[in-house]
Amino acid sequence: MKKAVLAGVIIILSGLLFSAFLQPSEITLGSPLPMEGYKMKDVSGKDVTLGALKTEKGLVVIFSCNTCPYVKLSEKRIKEYTDFAMANGIGCILVNSNEAQRTEDDSFEEMVKYHKSQGLKCAYALDEKSKLADAFGAGRTPQCFVFDKKGLIYKGAIDDNVKDVSAVKQHYLKDALTALVKNEKPAMQETRSIGCTIKRLE
Repeated sequence: MKKAVLAGVIIILSGLLFSAFLQPSEITLGSPLPMEGYKMKDVSGKDVTLGALKTEKGLVVIFSCNTCPYVKLSEKRIKEYTDFAMANGIGCILVNSNEAQRTEDDSFEEMVKYHKSQGLKCAYALDEKSKLADAFGAGRTPQCFVFDKKGLIYKGAIDDNVKDVSAVKQHYLKDALTALVKNEKPAMQETRSIGCTIKRLE
């Protein structure tokens, strides 16, 4: 009996370690912008790259989608902060890496509809086979990465209360963008993202 239990524990731990091995590690603070020349299809129908969207100020990349309940709860904030970024000369893109749901509500056609319904001004691009998410080590939606002209200065959540905007005490992404406008580093540079897992192909 003990041997059977031990064998089961070993199998579970092996599976967890294997999953951890398969899941790319997140890029670290100070890292340069990954895959600047990687072309992704934007909802405009044109190809976009992170390098072309990045400005002298920097770039904010948010891994998002059409379907995640946590994204739904954050829609007004995503709209507000992406508009703020662009109004202040910061490049901005939402990236949909849910490759395993392309035949469902995260198809390119649904992305186009979603972008329009939300009144978004920033790019919203399809990440084929989750290549960009892998390069960033992104695992959830929504998950934010903010770069200045040198490298990564913030990664993590939008704020400290995804479920209740009225209860938010720390506005992580807004503070990071405000610091970037001032050519400063944000006081909080790394937080834990809470949301749905990115749906990669297995």
